Amino acid sequence: MPIPPKTFVTPEEYLELERKAEHKSEYYNGEIFAMAGASRRHNAIAMQLYGLIGPHLRGKKCRAYPSDMRVLVPGGLYTYPDLSATCEEGRFADSQVDTLLNPSLIIEILSHSTERYDRGTKVKLYRAMPSVNEILLISQDEFDVDLYRRQDDATWTVINAIGLEGSIELTSIGYTLQLRELYENVSE
Repeated sequence: MPIPPKTFVTPEEYLELERKAEHKSEYYNGEIFAMAGASRRHNAIAMQLYGLIGPHLRGKKCRAYPSDMRVLVPGGLYTYPDLSATCEEGRFADSQVDTLLNPSLIIEILSHSTERYDRGTKVKLYRAMPSVNEILLISQDEFDVDLYRRQDDATWTVINAIGLEGSIELTSIGYTLQLRELYENVSE
């Protein structure tokens, strides 16, 4: 049986479909990719993350957005990071105010099915965004996080924290994330 040709979808068509859809999808270079539901561990980490960062940002000029905030990444990607934050005035793609253009921090909780893509193509695209200063990748299976940080000379460094005694400084929002707190309610 022949393989049907791929259908190219414009960004405008994607947004029209996505805004009516019951489930989220990512868009990359003309293709739409359905997003699978998250695991129990992924959701537990996400709740801890929101519970730690949200109160820290209260009263500050930074705004954090959970995974329902779509981010437009130059290079043809519309995606939903697990958390995005900006300490500037938020800029959005249009009057719907549902597609952020200028995150300074992006956080992804890695899943088995997307880890390779998240660590590869996605991080490369995120790093090309002028507004992004930090990208945090959180393992859901180990007490392990990787932080990509933009340097003053536009190069990137990777900082790793492992184990429950580890911590990682998120300079973009002025917060030190303690791994013990991040993984506190995450059961095996």
